[in-house]
Amino acid sequence: MQSQKKFPRTFSFEFFPPNTPEGQEKLRATTQQLAQLKPKFFSVTYGAGGSTRERTLGTVLDIRAMGHAAAPHISCIASTRDNLRGWLQRYKDQGIRHIVALRGDLPSGLAATGEFRFASELVEFIRSEFNDTFLIEVAAYPEFHPQAKSARDDLLAFKRKVHAGAATPITQYFHTDHAYYR
Repeated sequence: MQSQKKFPRTFSFEFFPPNTPEGQEKLRATTQQLAQLKPKFFSVTYGAGGSTRERTLGTVLDIRAMGHAAAPHISCIASTRDNLRGWLQRYKDQGIRHIVALRGDLPSGLAATGEFRFASELVEFIRSEFNDTFLIEVAAYPEFHPQAKSARDDLLAFKRKVHAGAATPITQYFHTDHAYYR
């Protein structure tokens, strides 16, 4: 009987960057409380179309200043190569080496998707521009992505992200535990 390779399961917590000083204080307290559970890292969302990028970077730097690992999200929807290159360079300049690369959500009222349509294209771009500078996490869907036609199509999309250079998956929301364990 062939044994299955066991991968260590880790967990992280995802935060939305706060809008106010009060929100920042609440996030700091929450981070310290959740850090007791020893997550691998905290990730910080990027907002639809990159709408929170500045606050994302600030929140990641704040979490790191508290002594915890943090990874910003970056998404390709509504972004150009130049814009993404600039943000990735900012992350690199700040010593950030761990990112979560996502397709992202199209902001309300925006018709154009940007220069990339899929997260796999974003991962490929990051690798071509920054080589192995970043550990790249990507989304994985235990049930399958809501816009995928089938579980097989979703698995093929995930495979494209891995072949493009993604290091590890982060499971996204799911409704049944058996989907995760499968």
